[in-house]
Amino acid sequence: MTLRVAVVGSGPAGSSAAETLAKAGIETYLFERKLDNAKPCGGAIPLCMVSEFDLPPEIIDRRVRKMKMISPSNVEVDINIQKEDEYIGMCRREVLDGFLRDRAAKLGANLINGTVYKLDIPTNNTDPYTLHYADHSDGSAEGVMKTLKVDLVIGADGANSRVAKAIDAGDYNYAIAFQERIRLPDDKMAYYNDLAEMYVGNDVSTDFYAWVFPKYDHVAVGTGTMKVNKADIKNLQAGIRARAARKLAGGEIIKVEAHPIPEHPRPRRVVGRVALVGDAAGTVTKSSGEGIYFAAKSARMCAEAIVEFSNGGQRIPSEADLKVYLKRWDKKYGLTYKVLDILQTVFYRSDATREAFVEMCADKDVQKLTFDSYLYKTVVPANPLIQMKITAKTIGSLLRGSALAP
Repeated sequence: MTLRVAVVGSGPAGSSAAETLAKAGIETYLFERKLDNAKPCGGAIPLCMVSEFDLPPEIIDRRVRKMKMISPSNVEVDINIQKEDEYIGMCRREVLDGFLRDRAAKLGANLINGTVYKLDIPTNNTDPYTLHYADHSDGSAEGVMKTLKVDLVIGADGANSRVAKAIDAGDYNYAIAFQERIRLPDDKMAYYNDLAEMYVGNDVSTDFYAWVFPKYDHVAVGTGTMKVNKADIKNLQAGIRARAARKLAGGEIIKVEAHPIPEHPRPRRVVGRVALVGDAAGTVTKSSGEGIYFAAKSARMCAEAIVEFSNGGQRIPSEADLKVYLKRWDKKYGLTYKVLDILQTVFYRSDATREAFVEMCADKDVQKLTFDSYLYKTVVPANPLIQMKITAKTIGSLLRGSALAP
C-alpha cells in the first residue's frame, strides 16, 4: 500500500507538513482555500527558522537588529542584538506562505485550491476518511463539490479549524490580532529600517502588547487583545496609533486585517488518525504571541512521526503512533510555554507591572537571555549567578512598581 495523507491548510504549518511527507514519497494532498491569502500577523520569525527551514534571503523583508520596548508612561528601552550575524526576520505572510506552499508542491505534494467543508469519520482503524470539498480551480468562489479518501488527516487550518470541529477537539480561548499596514514617507520609513517597536499599556493592549514592525515597503501597526468586541479593538488600535503618531505622520493605510490567535492548546490534538498542528492545535506562545516558527515546527514533527511509524508510507499509523508527536513536542517545548505563560501572568496584568517589565528589559543580561530564547527557541539556562541576578532584578522591579501587590 501507499499511505495517503490530506493536509488541510497551507500556511507555514500545513506546507511544512506536506513538504516532509512528500519528500518521504508519501501521497500527499495539500488543501488551500485562498492561494493569495495573507494572514494578519506581525510576521516576525526567529533566526533558527531561517536555517532550519532553509529560507532564502528574499523571503526576509527586513533584518531587525534593534528593538524598542516602550512602557505605559512612554519610557523607552533600547534592546540591540550584539552579534553581527544575528537578527529577527520580518516577513510578509503572503510571501513566506507562498514560498513554503510552492516548495511543497515542487517536492511532490498535490496542491488543491479547495475549501474542505466536511470530514466523514470511519468507524474502524483501517477504513479511509472522506473529505468533502469545493474545488476552486475553475476560478469560482462556489467551486465544484468533490470528495477525497485518505488514510490520515492533518488539520493545519488555523484557529477556526473545521478539522478540529469534525473530530470534536474542544475549544480554546483566543485573542484577536488586528493590524493596519501603513506606507510611510521615505524619511519615516528610514527610521524603521532595522528597528521594531513594542508598546505595552492598557491603552494599547489589555493582555499583550502593540507593535510597529517594518516590512518591505511599509510598517505593520497592530495590537493583540483578548477583547473580541469590535469597539474595544478599535479603541486599542487608536491607542497605538496615538502613541506612535509622530513616527507615523504622513502615512497611508494600504490594508486593514484581523485574525483570531489561540491562547492555549486545544484539549485534544490527536483523535483517531487525525492530528492538529499550528494554530489549529493552539501552538502560539503566551507573552510574545509568536506562532510562525512553532506552527511550522509542530507540523514538521507531526509529519516526521507519520513517516517513521508508517515505515515510509507502507503502513497506516495508529492514534497511539500519532500521539508520539505530541509527547515529543511537549518534552521539547513544554518548559518554554510554561515560562512564557508565567511571564504574561506576572507582567501583563497592570500598567505598574508593565513599567516593571520594561525597566527590567534595560538589563544587558536580561536582554541576552531574552534574545537567545527568542532567536533559538529554547529557555536558555544562563550562568547560575546571572540567573540569580536576573531573579533579584525581577523582584526589585516588581516591588518598585508596586507590582507584587495583589
